[in-house]
This record gives sequence, C-alpha cells and structure tokens, in this order.
Amino acid sequence: MLRVGSIFFILFLLISSWVCSVMSTVSYDRKAIIVNGKRRILISGSIHYPRSTPEMWPDLIAKAKDGGLDAIQTYVFWNGHEPSPGNYYFEDRYDLVKFIKLVQQAGLYLHLRIGPYVCAEWNFGGFPVWLKYVPGIEFRTDNEPFKAAMQKFTEKIVSMMKAENLFETQGGPIILSQIENEFGPVEWEIGAPGKAYTKWAAQMAVGLDTGVPWVMCKQDDAPDPVINTCNSWYCENFQPNQKYKPKMWTENWTGWYTEFGGAIPNRPAEDLAFSVARFIQNGGSFVNYYMYHGGTNFGRTAGGPFIAASYDYDAPIDEYGLLREPKYGHLRDLHKAIKLCEPALVSADPTVTSLGNNQEAHVFKSDSGACATFLANYDTKSSATVTFGNTEYDLPPWSISILPDCKTAVFNTARLGAQSSQKNMVPVKSEFSWQSYNEGSPSADDDGTFANQGLWEQINVTRDATDYLWYMTDVNINPNEAFLNNGQDPLLIIWSAGHALHVFINGQLSGTVYGGLENPKLTFSQNIQLRAGVNKLSLLSIAVGLPNVGTHFETWNAGVLGPVTLKGLNEGTRDLSGQKWSYKIGLAGEALNLHTVSGSSSVEWVDGSLLAKKQPLTWYKTTFSAPEGDDPLALDMSSMGKGQIWINGQSIGRHWPGYTAHGNCGACNYAGRYDDKKCRTGCGEPSQRWYHVPRSWLNPSGNFLVVFEEWGGDPTGISLVKRTTRSVCADIYEGQPSLQNWRSPSSSKVNKLKAHLWCPGEQKISQIKFASYGLPEGTCGSFREGSCHAHKSYNAFQKKCVGQHSCSVSVAPQVFGGDPCPSSTKKLSVEALCS
Repeated sequence: MLRVGSIFFILFLLISSWVCSVMSTVSYDRKAIIVNGKRRILISGSIHYPRSTPEMWPDLIAKAKDGGLDAIQTYVFWNGHEPSPGNYYFEDRYDLVKFIKLVQQAGLYLHLRIGPYVCAEWNFGGFPVWLKYVPGIEFRTDNEPFKAAMQKFTEKIVSMMKAENLFETQGGPIILSQIENEFGPVEWEIGAPGKAYTKWAAQMAVGLDTGVPWVMCKQDDAPDPVINTCNSWYCENFQPNQKYKPKMWTENWTGWYTEFGGAIPNRPAEDLAFSVARFIQNGGSFVNYYMYHGGTNFGRTAGGPFIAASYDYDAPIDEYGLLREPKYGHLRDLHKAIKLCEPALVSADPTVTSLGNNQEAHVFKSDSGACATFLANYDTKSSATVTFGNTEYDLPPWSISILPDCKTAVFNTARLGAQSSQKNMVPVKSEFSWQSYNEGSPSADDDGTFANQGLWEQINVTRDATDYLWYMTDVNINPNEAFLNNGQDPLLIIWSAGHALHVFINGQLSGTVYGGLENPKLTFSQNIQLRAGVNKLSLLSIAVGLPNVGTHFETWNAGVLGPVTLKGLNEGTRDLSGQKWSYKIGLAGEALNLHTVSGSSSVEWVDGSLLAKKQPLTWYKTTFSAPEGDDPLALDMSSMGKGQIWINGQSIGRHWPGYTAHGNCGACNYAGRYDDKKCRTGCGEPSQRWYHVPRSWLNPSGNFLVVFEEWGGDPTGISLVKRTTRSVCADIYEGQPSLQNWRSPSSSKVNKLKAHLWCPGEQKISQIKFASYGLPEGTCGSFREGSCHAHKSYNAFQKKCVGQHSCSVSVAPQVFGGDPCPSSTKKLSVEALCS
C-alpha cells in the first residue's frame, strides 16, 4: 500500500509533466517563431554532425553559443543512416541523437532538416544509392515507390526524436523541422507531378504530429501550415506566401564550397553582416548561417561531383574547429546588437524613411516604448553622413548601423570591432619511413572479373561501393597494319560520362583525362602505341562523388559509355564499344584492405632505394606518433597527385592536389553584392593542399597512415602540420559604432573605444609587428603606414600587450602621443605575433 506522501509525490510529478507539456509550445505568426508564448528573433547556424567528429561536437556547439547563436541547424543524412535497405546506422559521426542532446545541454535550440533529400554537396544528395535500383522509382516526384521509401525514413527519424523526447513540446530542443529541400526549382521544371508531390510531402510531414512547425525552403507554394523560407546570399526582399507566416532565411551562405579545380571562395565579413542586418530591418526574424562550421567530407561522402574533401565554406568556425576572425567576432557583435533591438523588432513593423539617394532609416517603435533603428547606406562606392533624430551618423559604403534605442549606434556592418587573425600550417613531422606497393593493372583472367558484350554504366556495376571500375578488352592488330611501319600511331577516342579516366596499354599508363564540376563528362583522345598481335586495353574509370543536385536522380550515370573507337587502321575506324569487355570492381588494394594493419600484411612492400615514386596505382604506408599538444592537425599533400588517405583505418577523404585552381583571383572589395565568383584566392595552386586529421583518430604512437596514389607522386614530400594562429590584428576607426558605447539606463559611464587583442589557447603576444594610429593602409598581415602616422603608435601596445594572453588599448590621440593629422578621421591598425 502506497503511503500518502508517495501518492502526493506522484501527483506532483504528473501535474509538473502536464504543466511542462502545456508550456512547451512552438508556433508562429507573421512576426516571428513563437517559443513558449514568446516571439523570438532567432539566429541559427548550420553544423553537420557527420562532417566533424563526436569529440569536436561539444567545442563547436559551445563556440556557436558564444558567437551569439540561438539554434543549430543540421540536415539528416539518409545514406549515412541507411546504407542498405532496413539496416540503420546511428553511431560515431552519425550519432544524431547524441549530437542533438549536446545541443540541448548547451541551452540551444535545434532546427532538424529531415529532407531526406539534402543536396549539401553530399554524395548523391544524401540519397542511398540502393534507392536508385528500386523497381519503378522516380526521384522527387509523384511516384509511389519513392514516396513510400521517403515516408518510411522520415517516420523513422521522427519516431527516434519522439522516443528521446527531443521535440520542444516534449521538453527537447527541436523547434523546427524541414521536409524536402529546395524543391521549388525542380517543381517548376517537372510541372504537375511536382506540385502533387509537394502537397503530399507537406501533408505527410504535418501528419507526423511533431508539435513544432515544418518549413520548406525555396518552395513558394508550400501548403499551409508549412512555412516557405529563403535560401540565398541575400533575402531582404523575400516574402512568405501568406501574410500570417514569418519571414525566415534558412540558408545565408557564409561562403561557398571548394571544388577540385576551383579557387577558394571567401565572403567578406562586412558583406555577410550587411545581408543579415538588411534582412532583419526588412522584417526578417529567423536567420541561419549555412555554414557556421562546414567541416570535412570524410571518406567518400563528398558529392558534386568534384567537391573537395574540405567543406570549410569560409564559415565563422573553420574546418578544423578554430575561429575564423574577423568573421566570427564581427557576427557575434552583430548578434548582440540585434538582440538589444529584439523587444522592438518583434512588436512593431518598421517605418521606412529616405535619408538620401541610397540611404534609409528603418524605425521600429513598440507600444511599450521600445525603439530600434537601422540606418542603411546602399551605395557601393561612397560613404554618407545622414541626419537622424537631430544627430549625424557616418555610414560607410554598403553598410548598416544599428541603434537599439534609436539614438546610440552600437554596430556598423562595415566597421570591424572584432580582431582579425592569420593562421599558419606549421610542420610537426616532415620525415616518414615510407613503404610502397604497386598493384598494376589487372587482367581479364583475374579473380573477381566478369565479362559482357559491350559497355556497362559504372554505378550500375559498382553500386558506389568504390570509386573505381576497370574496363578491359583486347585490341587485335594485324602485322600488315601500315602504322607499324610509317610511325603514324592510331588515335584512340574514348567518351565517358565521367569523372576521371586512366588509360593503360599493355600494362603501361598511356594517358589520363578528367572532367570538372561544370562538365564532368570527358573525352580521351590520344595517339597510342600498339604492337602486332593482341594488345591489352585497360581503362580505370573513376567516380569523384555522385551529383547532389538536379532532376531524375534515377537516370544519372558515370563511367565509359562509349563510343570507344580506334582511328588510323587499314580498315579506317574500328568501333570497340560492342566487343567483349571484362570488368573488375575496385582496386586490388581495396579488396585486400591495404588501408588496415591486418590487410597490409597480405602483400610485400618495398622501401629505401626501391620505394616507388611518380608511379601510378601505388600504395604507401608508414607509422607515426601523435605530436604533443591539442592544435588541429592536417597532412600537407602538395607532393602528391590524386587518390585517397586513411589514418588507422579511417578515411580522411579523397586527395587531389594535382588539380590546380582555375578562375580569377584578385583584390576583394566587401561592398556590392557577393557571389561565388567574387573574392576568390589560390588561383594556380592546388584547390586543396591540406587534409584534416582529427586528433581523436590518433593514438599516442603507432598511427597507421596509408595513401593510395592514382597518378604518381612523391610521398617523401608529405608532412604532418599543425594549424596555429600566427598573428592577431585590430583595425579600428576613430569614433566607429561599438557595443562599448552601450550602457544601461542606470549607468552614466561612457566607455571609450578600445582595440582588443588576444591569442588563443596558451599562446601569448610575443611581439608587436605593426602599429599605426593615423591613416594606415592594407589589411591584417600586410599593414603599412599611410600619409599620417603617430610616431608613438607602438608604445602602448608594447607596454600593455607583449607577454600577455590578451590586452586592450584605448583608441584616442593622447595614447599615441597626440593627433598626427587633426583634420582627418583616423584609424588604428595593429598586428601582434602570437607564440
């Protein structure tokens, strides 16, 4: 029999649970997402759990929170979770529940983009390849086999979330869910079946009863109650399809992805901040940065094709988990300024007033007295001084100032109050004891080969279990062929759907050809040396990630589809396409698991003077000890061509430093609309030189490193490097808006503008490399004195900063020995070395 106290305790728990379930609600109106009865301006950032390691997750999430985020946004990666039909995987980097619970523990919300199509430059857009071979399937349209598979997986994820009480209505962190992904352009292309599919997907999702709103991005006809949202560089003019839905931006692209063969995209922090402020001043209430941390495409997860292993994305937190400055700090300050305005933003619509040809004021005044103003200058070339509320405000080009009380400017999008930093890749191990094994091209008689009359599509054969498929056939040459005597070698022409191709004649590499992201298809056209009798033609066709965007995924193909012709014979042109071809899936080294310690013992390796260099199809192995410290690590692969890398059996990803970056690189001006062709760097250099080695994958000693090299490289040029901060900079304009200007109504203290410097980790400021108060020029890492310079610019920094972890110096003439040019608006530029 229960005691009375126990009964009351149980009743208390039941009532508490009921109260929590009543209070934990998520809804929306035209102004904002409403969480537990309160309208919120929500700042979110994308972190994809499989693109970092579980050991990295807590630090990434903590940095996101410190950066002013309210929420984390992530896709759910179907092909990672269901590698074969009905067999699910939710461990290690794919432990979705663990990731979400870490977000919850940090006190952040989560936006779960179930999709299950994700795009994301992820292999096959996140779809499992087995789905392509379901009978009768057509992807992303009104097709019963596809809808059945999609619904089954979506229900699986929602059920998991409910079982772990992860929706906000259950006391969890998930406040939003997404179904489908950027389907609007596809629907427009395929018409009525697309519209029917959109309606079905929305109804299916809403019917799962998650208790939180669903969104569909880039979907102007998203059916009620689903919210349609914007994905773009800029979304200030976006409007939801109903007046009672909030204005939401699910992807503000912080940079862009890196492709093999492409230069490195960089989006200026000033422009990114400007895009957010402009969206908020136009009534936006939810902004998500895609990406906030991009991470790494480990293994063969990169899509595209031709997407690099690095998915850094120029994000505020870089691929290695370090802060990208000034972008991280500048956005953190922006978020603080926006949050100061939140009471007015969620309560009122803006009154817009022209302040000039390209200048505006957006004023939010609530009935309760809250007031916030955004002063904008859209001119891309000229600064402007505007008068607002009897006060003058200076607005740089392409910038917005934020006034949380309609009087005090605390932030300007074009003025960096946060420090900048320069990163270094410092070698920690440059000499490895390498051993090599060359596997050569296979024979049609080898185990595991099979034959067919004609050419087969690659993915249909490999099912994407490997990047590699061998095509082998015989070329019979009559001794009477004229070219054997006249030296005019016949021309071999091979048409392939992509993505790369190595051509071997009688076991020797004859040539290599590869496509690119814009055109993955390729043609090999080269005169080849043949001998009288039987010649062995072996083609190694290589996939470099499956496409992740477009229509009719079920029709996509790769590999040698033909025709394959030989020109210059006595008979004219011989078509080899229809003759007998033998096939072998994958490499011999893959079948032997040479990337593992146990598998590597199955072949004989050579070293020393016999070490293979500049030879194709070569495996290399070595061991090493983990370097001391906790700095992020990477492999410098600049001496290699193309292939894959493993550490202790885990795949770092595809390396391809032999593919140098094309395009235009040059000076970068933050002002003006950004796109992925602007502000690029690294032209003429490898698209990706360094490859992230997660610290958690390493043992103290005996780490097993394996490299497979397709083209031929020199492994003695490989080095292990650590990523550190070389220097930190401040670049502060006199009188610029600053959060330091903000004070509470109860305080009469006015804070002075200061330059703040700090070195990360245990590093300290060792030297002041540059300091100038006046009119300095250049950027962090390349500052130089201008026409006006205070000769005591160094003094304060040398006194206050050297030997310290961090320091602050006021930006005022008296600090630097007086005003060097009284008639000019001055700034302070300083660079300090960290060691």
